[in-house]
Amino acid sequence: MATVHNEVDASVVPGTTHLVDLDGTLHTNHDARLKDIVLVPTPCSDQEDPLNWSQRRKSQHMFCIFIYCLFVGIASAALYSVLVPMSMSTGLSLANLNAGTGYMFLFFGWGCVIWQPLALQYGKRPVYLFSILATLAIQLWSPYCKTSGQWYANKILQGFFGSPIESLCEISVADLYFTHERGKYMGLYALFLLSSNILAPIFSGFIYDGMGSKWVLYWPAIGCGFGSLILFFFMEETNYDRKTIGIVESTDSSANSTKGSANDTEKGSGVPEPITTSVQTGEAYHKKTFIQKMSLLDKSRPNQLLTMMWRPFTFVSLPVVVYSGFAYGCTVVWALLISGTSSLVLSSPPYSFKPSIVGLFSVASLLGCTVGCIISGFMGDWITIKFARRNNGISETENRLWIYILPVIAYPFGFILWGVGAAHYIHWFGLAFAAFILSAATSATVTICITYCIDTYPELSGEAMITVIVIRNTMGFAITSYAVTPWILHLGVQNTFISAAFISMATSLAFLIMIKWGKQFRVISKLRYWRYVAQGKALGLSH
Repeated sequence: MATVHNEVDASVVPGTTHLVDLDGTLHTNHDARLKDIVLVPTPCSDQEDPLNWSQRRKSQHMFCIFIYCLFVGIASAALYSVLVPMSMSTGLSLANLNAGTGYMFLFFGWGCVIWQPLALQYGKRPVYLFSILATLAIQLWSPYCKTSGQWYANKILQGFFGSPIESLCEISVADLYFTHERGKYMGLYALFLLSSNILAPIFSGFIYDGMGSKWVLYWPAIGCGFGSLILFFFMEETNYDRKTIGIVESTDSSANSTKGSANDTEKGSGVPEPITTSVQTGEAYHKKTFIQKMSLLDKSRPNQLLTMMWRPFTFVSLPVVVYSGFAYGCTVVWALLISGTSSLVLSSPPYSFKPSIVGLFSVASLLGCTVGCIISGFMGDWITIKFARRNNGISETENRLWIYILPVIAYPFGFILWGVGAAHYIHWFGLAFAAFILSAATSATVTICITYCIDTYPELSGEAMITVIVIRNTMGFAITSYAVTPWILHLGVQNTFISAAFISMATSLAFLIMIKWGKQFRVISKLRYWRYVAQGKALGLSH
């Protein structure tokens, strides 16, 4: 099911993996707890391989990712509940403020074309640090933007420098975790990513009421400063040049080992040996010192930045990448449709909520986001293993897509409840329940799309996620900037959301296309995929 070292086997279908060793005949690494689960990809013998890190070390890194997502995300969404007061204090029109946030969102996607290659070339750690510090500086500048040009420049730069939040975090998760456990951690990442945008309006409303509009922007800057200190002292580098692909089998029966071996060494009472030798490659590995772990630059690699910047645009020929980008883009459109109308609905009679209460209304969305991420992450891993056991141990990446049944039902129900309910002035709890349902559907979809792409094309995940995010953010920018407002003006709130209910159901049902023909698409494009992988490894791009 895999090839060792720098060769690739073009006969292997990407996304089809021998995940469960039902007969115990595979001589490769297995999970220490779930004895028949094969570790995909196979880690090497190096203790510094992120796949071999102890659970404490992995959890520490995930905590840093959560901190980064939280503070950079809050900074990007702090204005949503105080746009009117901000317009009054800066002299900028609401149209200009909204246009600026639209450009920011666009560059959150296109900035990945620059930052993802930089992270893969020079290290993820310095990119995370620079991104959060640049966001801090931009937040301090924001209150002093008095012209539309200054505001647009500010938001474009904020989107550009904050773009690692969109695609780099997913790759960091994939660096640390195996296929059978990746879903739950992708779900937790999605929870913090989406929660940051939900928490921001909650905090902003109360900050504005108590301290004024400038502090709505200053407090996220303070948060970014605090987050940068955590990242500097606790976030390690996860780039790793693994010389194997997928599952590596050994002729030695002792290779049927468990994941716990490397971790137990690190957690044991004795001092680990400073040098280990890989059975797979015969290479000697050195344990990093604390100073080496905290270095701001990764190991030297051949400079392939320009190649890494254009390669993602060639991945539109891979059907799973295009589908993931499209599905993710639809999710963003539906999320922005709700966030763009919540202030309008809730601040108008008969609700007439203050900005702080409009922000507090987002608690319902936060709860829905939490439920959706837990269901999609943990259940996704369970479904993957369950289907693999039924299929002679073979896992197909489309199995996770069955969770899409949740959005297929939740989106139309939530949109109709929100739109028809608002038009007929139902009790605010009905709208809160609609926000809860829609947030659960959105967070579940985010986790599914990301994990599906990375599990299908793991050797290209760092670059493929650029393609996914560019498709997603371009769709979101185009539709929300040029379609949503005319949509509401021509149809009204009720009819807009009734139509959104059926469109969202149709786009969600597209998962059945991938369930039916997804593997055929992967088979048809496998030669192209392995050619991309071989080219990447020849150029030193695979890590």
